[in-house]
Amino acid sequence: MSIITPQTAAHWAAYYRLRYTVLRQPWQQPPGSERAPDDDVPGTTHALLLAPAAPPLGAADMADAVQAIGVGRLHAAAPGQGQLRFMAVAPAWQGRGVGRQLLDHLEAAAARQQLREIILHARAEAVPFYERAGYVVVAPSHLLFGRIPHFLMRKALARD
Repeated sequence: MSIITPQTAAHWAAYYRLRYTVLRQPWQQPPGSERAPDDDVPGTTHALLLAPAAPPLGAADMADAVQAIGVGRLHAAAPGQGQLRFMAVAPAWQGRGVGRQLLDHLEAAAARQQLREIILHARAEAVPFYERAGYVVVAPSHLLFGRIPHFLMRKALARD
């Protein structure tokens, strides 16, 4: 399985559908809340990992056949600093290395952009995942939707 940048309408639909399903719908947030005004800023890296292809079903709508199993986004937060946002893995694929594959891909993109560090705001349950990848908790961050604790985390990127 390889990570791609969404290009087609079907890819973008699958990308945003997974962001909504994992990051917004469980907290009764409205459709559309999974999108951010800065999603289209030049230099933003969108990562999409698709489910292994299934045989075509004939008359089925191909847009519905595209299934995202993992997504994430990197954008410049400040000079030399990138920020990861909207990391999501489909529940059936969690614990199978998808998140790590996405993280490695986005960190490589940050290195190509010559960023010195990456920051993120992790939900409490995701902190151990990021710690295993070398991120450190800087401070408690915010409560999303008034009830989901987040922590500011940071990782310095290796310089060649």
